[in-house]
Amino acid sequence: MTSIFSTSMKKHGLLLLGILMIATTLRVTFTGTAPLLDMIRDTFGLTTAQTGILTTLPLLAFAIVSPLAAGIARRFGIERSLFAAMLIICGGIALRSAGNTAFLYVGTAIIGCGIAMGNVLLPGLIKRDFPGQVARLTGAYSLTMGVAAAIGSMFVVPIAQHGYGWPGALMALMIFPIVALLIWLPQLSNHTTSTLSTSKALHSRGIWSSALAWQVTLFLGINSLIYYVVIGWLPSILISHGYSEAQAGSLHGLMQLATAAPGLLVGMILSRLKDQRGIAILMALLCAISCIGLLFVPGLASIWVVIFGFGSGATMILGLTFIGLRANSAHQAAALSGMAQCVGYLLAAFGPPAMGKIHDLSGQWSLPLLGCAILACVMAVFGGFAGRDAEISPARSHHSS
Repeated sequence: MTSIFSTSMKKHGLLLLGILMIATTLRVTFTGTAPLLDMIRDTFGLTTAQTGILTTLPLLAFAIVSPLAAGIARRFGIERSLFAAMLIICGGIALRSAGNTAFLYVGTAIIGCGIAMGNVLLPGLIKRDFPGQVARLTGAYSLTMGVAAAIGSMFVVPIAQHGYGWPGALMALMIFPIVALLIWLPQLSNHTTSTLSTSKALHSRGIWSSALAWQVTLFLGINSLIYYVVIGWLPSILISHGYSEAQAGSLHGLMQLATAAPGLLVGMILSRLKDQRGIAILMALLCAISCIGLLFVPGLASIWVVIFGFGSGATMILGLTFIGLRANSAHQAAALSGMAQCVGYLLAAFGPPAMGKIHDLSGQWSLPLLGCAILACVMAVFGGFAGRDAEISPARSHHSS
């Protein structure tokens, strides 16, 4: 009996390690490009708009691939699908680093497809294998994503400057998916085609008719929109207020670190709460307060970026946790994850260019910051609904599928 128990513990430990290693690849391979954008632009003579496409492409890939991921996992098994996602990310990194303009864009889009698969399937996997620890493990993998992203952002520029150039620096990011692939190998023996659910009633289409699913989706989606607007334009906003490029870059990094911090706290708090309405509303309002702060008291930007990072990071963890808590099966969790991330990343893809256009027309950042603050208040309203102790009805899914 003891040996069976220890074998089970070891197996679960290896699965947890695999989940966390996959989580390291889901942000750094995308955000790690940001510090190198000026070098890439200079190499190819790209315009600002053409360079901006490198940020928008993965978000569009997320939106297109996210709704397909649950179906792929239902057919091939969640373990094999996650393994394939890591291979796709590796292939995309190799193409993106080839030093050719077309490959740069194609590789970036391919990386987005792999990340989308991982983003959607990890909440479903946690719901299936660790149903009693959804909040805690979501916090742990969100923390892992944030820390990996911060490490990547810190190291890519030194690597590029030490003779490897931006292609070498981007290629170095492949270490994350390669390690994840190696650690995930033992999970391939767990392959089953019905790995998310045996119920035929819970098809992905049905989730789109649920009010609760839409409340979770818009809570997570509006957060994605605000986060990518701020992460995209924060350096420009700070520079317009008199900060140097180096100061703006440091504050940008500080904000990414702050998004990782809630992973330590929010997961533990959520596991003790049956109803999450209060914390969802509070975290959304932190995002609103920080945008108002940047608008009216930019001299305290270091405080506002930490508050924004914490609020946005906590909101993301809450949204991902809601996917597990509001779904009544692992398959429904994957379908809800696909819906939430499809809508969220569509909003996120069009948010930064729209806010940039508003800035170009008005000549200042006041309207975009005010817009983000208002959106954060709307997000708080949806958080109040999504945080209720309720589950999406399987009957509703069956009815509309």
